[in-house]
Amino acid sequence: MSDRFALTGARIFDGDDWHDDAALVVHGDAVEGILPVGAVPSGVARIDTGGGMLAPGFVDLQVNGGGGVMLNDHPDVASLATICRAHAPFGTTALLPTLITDTPEITASAIAAGAEAARQKLPGFLGLHLEGPHLSVARKGAHDPALIRPMMDADQAALIAARKNLPVLLTTIAPESVEPARVAALAKAGIVVSLGHSDTGYATARAFADAGASVVTHLFNAMSQIGNREPGLAGAAIDIGGLSAGIIADGIHVDPATMGIALRAKQGPGRIVLVTDAMATIGTDMTSFTLNGRIIYRKDGSLRLADGTLAGADLDLISAVRYVHRIVGLDLSEALRMASLYPAQAVGQAHRLGRFANGTAADIVALSDDLDVKGVWIGGDRVFAGADSRR
Repeated sequence: MSDRFALTGARIFDGDDWHDDAALVVHGDAVEGILPVGAVPSGVARIDTGGGMLAPGFVDLQVNGGGGVMLNDHPDVASLATICRAHAPFGTTALLPTLITDTPEITASAIAAGAEAARQKLPGFLGLHLEGPHLSVARKGAHDPALIRPMMDADQAALIAARKNLPVLLTTIAPESVEPARVAALAKAGIVVSLGHSDTGYATARAFADAGASVVTHLFNAMSQIGNREPGLAGAAIDIGGLSAGIIADGIHVDPATMGIALRAKQGPGRIVLVTDAMATIGTDMTSFTLNGRIIYRKDGSLRLADGTLAGADLDLISAVRYVHRIVGLDLSEALRMASLYPAQAVGQAHRLGRFANGTAADIVALSDDLDVKGVWIGGDRVFAGADSRR
């Protein structure tokens, strides 16, 4: 636990507004407030960040791996710790390690590891994202079709039991494999239900949103697209205000013009949020790895199966922020919110993440004017110091 200190020398973005000539005061693991530099009490230690900006730490709702580790291969606390550490240098201070469709045994191991990580208060660990196995084979993407199956009573019960031991539990399901009544039961239990890997139509997507689904997984990828007579799941994600949607902003998964159209058209209060869908490669120089026994190749900024199918992304969140700011043309404030406040809102954590206010988590990223990561704090403890945020 850190003592009381004040970060100075940088512009401060509190999640809503910018503050100049100000200090971010931290006490223990929480933000105490933002004060004029001259109003910082004399007994508070000052840390000069040397210019640039301070922003709320990034929140990633879809992280399959990092640091050479895939959660599917090693569903244990050590892997969760490795994944969280691997993403911290890129500004991510809270994330959902994500289990891709796997066997019931692997899923149970991941849930048990997540519960233990939560008990240990593992830095950076926000909860779990179970992406599958209750998906549509027609939109399987890189998921193993042999492991995709309908949700049964035991699956529903296991998810509800798991939620009791996790700060956040998000699960991606397809309407083809799950009944609306099950979604309602999951949502009532506090589980964030996301629609994805689905060929469903707009009307069914709306019915599932009415039942309690509140997120859509990696917008435009592995889903029915917008057509002139059928808006599909992609259209539902944009048009239905109660749905937030993750988007992979690497310039490979979604064209920047398509991103811009979606961002301008999105109906609120749900938002489009940045996710990485990152794999084991982040923070390493790996050129390949395996998923469910299949080799994934890293080349030209993408990760693909031998047949060319995209398999997650070779992306970190600061790179996604740069992309939507510089290429898509978003104001920097909005780009930062897409990586922090909006994902926190999507999983019910905006009371403590994505903002700087009295009592919020002291999860902080220091950025240069060129949007390089200079420093990262999680719960008031500095976990990264350096200006090089490249892979």
